[in-house]
Amino acid sequence: MKLERKLYIGIDLGGTSVKVGICGEDGRLLAVYEGPTEAEKRAEGVLQNIELYVRELVSREGYSWNQIAGVGAGIPGFLDFQAGLVKASPNLGWRNVPVKEILEARLGKEVKIDNDANAAALGEVWSGAGAGISNVVCYTLGTGVGGGIIVKNNLCQGFNGMGGEIGHMNVVAENEAIACGCGKTGCLETVASATGMIYMAKEAVIRGEKTSLALIREISAKDVLDEAKAGDPVSVQIVDRAAKYLGKSMALLSIIVNPQRFVVGGGVAKAGSYLLDRIEGYYCEYALENARENVDIVPAILGNNAGVVGAAGLHLYE
Repeated sequence: MKLERKLYIGIDLGGTSVKVGICGEDGRLLAVYEGPTEAEKRAEGVLQNIELYVRELVSREGYSWNQIAGVGAGIPGFLDFQAGLVKASPNLGWRNVPVKEILEARLGKEVKIDNDANAAALGEVWSGAGAGISNVVCYTLGTGVGGGIIVKNNLCQGFNGMGGEIGHMNVVAENEAIACGCGKTGCLETVASATGMIYMAKEAVIRGEKTSLALIREISAKDVLDEAKAGDPVSVQIVDRAAKYLGKSMALLSIIVNPQRFVVGGGVAKAGSYLLDRIEGYYCEYALENARENVDIVPAILGNNAGVVGAAGLHLYE
């Protein structure tokens, strides 16, 4: 049996797969297990799978069940954190599922749940790019724009879970604004997500603008970023627009929560310094002088493990 110490289980629940991890009290990821979600089995079947994956991982790694001090789950959708209820998760087809109650009955451990984007942000703060910083805002640039706000080591969830919905900040100028999937117009997500970039690229091709993107059959966000780096003017404009509104959104957040660090992760962020340098330039342009001082914008470092690490940390960051 391994040395007795407190351990925390993190669950990153996605529409197609579930990742389960074991973390120590220092946030170090000790082991992971990944299995299919099988969403077609409905909530009861998925939660049964999660129990099996958790128990399999703990057993496989040779830990005692008594070492598990708590279980956390990051779940996509709209949640009632206090009640442990998933109110609606379109990716899973869930509505009003008492996840906390069901998992606690199955695992015999205290369970905490949170939005998957909040969990990823918490992971970066606990043992990633935000480690040691108590005031951090994290962005996840993927299919959408997710985020998490940590103030004095506490997640900003809001009274009904809408805290930290960075992607739906209305920051895009009216002459550039398009409809968002949330039903509003001008959301950050429409220009700074992979989906938004692809949409703008396709629209440029349809308009007949001179661009190397016209030679690509199925345009991806990576294509847009790669072509921008190569100097394609349309791609440069798309990336610059994303950077502009990301920087503007950070400037707005800087006078609300005054973070010391912005952490940027997700697939789009893999563009690295090409994107981050532009974001920083616009942030400095829009932000007040005092909000710029000693504030940095850095890439996330935990990658796909951020969610599972953060979920495990829900018991230590309340």
